[in-house]
Amino acid sequence: MAKIETPRPVRGTQDMLGGTPEAFQERFAHVVATFDRVRRLYGFERVEVPVFEATVVFARSLGESTDVVSKEMYTFEDRGGDSITLRPEFTAGISRAYITEGWQQYAPLKVATHGPLFRYERPQKGRFRQFHQLDAEIIGAGEPGADVELLVFADQLLRELGVSEGVTLTLNTLGDADSREAWRAALIAHFEAHREQLSEDSLDRLHRNPLRILDSKDPRDRPVADSAPDIDAYLTDEARGFFEKVTSGLDAAGVAWERNPRLVRGLDYYRHTAFEFITDRLGAQGTVLGGGRYDGLIENLGGPATPAVGWAAGIERLAMLVELPEIARIDVAVIPMGEAAEAKATGIIADLRRAGVACDMGYRGNMKKRMQRANASGAAWAVILGDDELARGEASVRNLGTGEQQAVALDTLVGKLTAL
Repeated sequence: MAKIETPRPVRGTQDMLGGTPEAFQERFAHVVATFDRVRRLYGFERVEVPVFEATVVFARSLGESTDVVSKEMYTFEDRGGDSITLRPEFTAGISRAYITEGWQQYAPLKVATHGPLFRYERPQKGRFRQFHQLDAEIIGAGEPGADVELLVFADQLLRELGVSEGVTLTLNTLGDADSREAWRAALIAHFEAHREQLSEDSLDRLHRNPLRILDSKDPRDRPVADSAPDIDAYLTDEARGFFEKVTSGLDAAGVAWERNPRLVRGLDYYRHTAFEFITDRLGAQGTVLGGGRYDGLIENLGGPATPAVGWAAGIERLAMLVELPEIARIDVAVIPMGEAAEAKATGIIADLRRAGVACDMGYRGNMKKRMQRANASGAAWAVILGDDELARGEASVRNLGTGEQQAVALDTLVGKLTAL
């Protein structure tokens, strides 16, 4: 008979098992638990949005010309003939829900979420085709205080994860609509004057998305991009004042930052603050958390003009940086010997778990093997139950740390172990 071939996991996906030596699942869960704890301190409500949306949601929000839309999205036609896309990021779906679900009534809305996202790109360290992100957004608040709150939230999250050492907050302003338009015109003029030095991709972006040339990774573009004008010369007084309020707010909150005038967001709906928390501990791909203000996005999706600001962080990338958290162990190992003891142990273990005691049952192998597994599990106590103990109406309770053992009446066992 031919051997059945097991299908391989899809490239760029991962399976995570808890309790393994590398403990990646524990690190992953620790990042999520810390995020949920910190977001409650800041009053961010948990939000859930679908894993897939109509393709137009992402095409409009990310821009038809971006690599994500043109090369990386998982897009398919469903049985009804509709074009559907697995979400490559959270902001577009949350913005769509803000419009279609009537969430404007709750503005300013502070929401946070986490979960899987999908992009068809070359897998590399900390980067997968199904990956996971944390996401935080403030929708309906145009004040610089919202930017400050999100940045302080992000800073505290990284501190509480223990990864803030060697992580730097870099910050820039993209100005308001007038500032950005004047800067865009100046960039086009600069790049046109040096077009023979630009790469094919940058020539393609020159009029559609000139800001993208500033962060081009192509070495041919760097001399021209590095000599391009900064936005500061084109900032309106209002835009300059907004950025000063953000930076003074960070100073007041004790959050260190550095200005990076080359930090940009190519899409037109981005305004004012753009930021990244970067590290050199993950090789070339240094961003662990990034975001910015996107005051024009909800209008782009057909909603009313609505200011908004948000950030996202890769859970896998943060999990690679965190120290191994303390792994939860069971408290009690119940070891029955014989059918009658096993039946009694089933009731005991159910009562223990209902009382909040983490426990497991050793029901395979001889006594020696069961005790070895109990020790390996990290349990503090073992409850040994055999025919002799049953006849006496008691169980033997052993301290796995000291080896001391005592007889405990079955009707007081759960209370005794709960107290221990």
